[in-house]
Amino acid sequence: MHASEPSPEILATAVLLLDERRRLRYLNPAAENLFGVSRHHAVGQPLTSVLRQCTDLEHALDEALKEGASFTEHHVVIESAAHSLTLSVTISPMDDLPGSVVMEFHPAGSSVRIARDEQAMAQAQAVQMLLRQLAHEIRNPLGGIRGAAQLLEAELNGAELSEYTQVIIQEANRLQGLLDRWLTPAKRPEIRPINIHEVLERVRSLLLAEFPKLDIRRQYDISIPELQGDLEQLIQAVLNIGRNAAQALAGEGTITLRTSVARQVTLAMKRWKLAVRIDIIDNGPGIPEEIQNKVFFPLVSAREGGSGVGLTLAQSLVQRHEGVIHMVSEPGFTCFTLYLPIK
Repeated sequence: MHASEPSPEILATAVLLLDERRRLRYLNPAAENLFGVSRHHAVGQPLTSVLRQCTDLEHALDEALKEGASFTEHHVVIESAAHSLTLSVTISPMDDLPGSVVMEFHPAGSSVRIARDEQAMAQAQAVQMLLRQLAHEIRNPLGGIRGAAQLLEAELNGAELSEYTQVIIQEANRLQGLLDRWLTPAKRPEIRPINIHEVLERVRSLLLAEFPKLDIRRQYDISIPELQGDLEQLIQAVLNIGRNAAQALAGEGTITLRTSVARQVTLAMKRWKLAVRIDIIDNGPGIPEEIQNKVFFPLVSAREGGSGVGLTLAQSLVQRHEGVIHMVSEPGFTCFTLYLPIK
């Protein structure tokens, strides 16, 4: 490594403190090394005297102060006296010092997964909006078809042709059910304090009632504090994932429900001190590699006859709680991980 290249350890810990006039009030030794400046000369100087004008950095500052919450910008190119660096920066307003912020600089490579998650979330939200619009457009003519088939069946009065009207009615009902599931996330969550283990125990009971041969194991961290969320929506999100796992196991196999606390995580462009991590693990055949990047898209399913709606709805419901879902899968091991912020 050349003398002019900072080590990853330095990049991971560089911290600046700015006042309301965007003047440096503090920088730690890692920041001194990273940006090639001394605290003695930098403190009291405008940020732009240490880091050259950076539109992305200014944008991140504006957003953090406007929202009053942590904001992360990925792949920011920063020119300092010593280097040209590509970093990820998290900016957090200080509650006790209005206008002041703490800036944390991280290696850009460590943020690739976060950036990919955020891109996937944005794509999923666009797809879900399109689905809801499409569902509304389909609903009215579908209702007309169903109603006409019922009237026709009444006119046939038990004739053999009523067999065909029954097919029309049943298929219309099936499509109506699919549309209703597409529209479910539109319901606003009813936020209240909930215990995440109450959610998991409800899901466990429902899965065992439907698949009595399952072996469902629990590894709970009982010290996790209460979340703010909608109990029914979180049950539905976890149940959709758990039911997918049970179906992949054909009702016989092992599912593990595990909880733990994650610290200092970025979810949906916000930095949280604490989040609950929920792992839903199964020992089934795994998700085919060719669809792993598309499992949250509607109508994508690894199971024959699957509607491909369950994971889409789970992702939407988790996003409504400012959380994210990650997935890893290989033969014999599939893990869906939910992160939900603890506010």
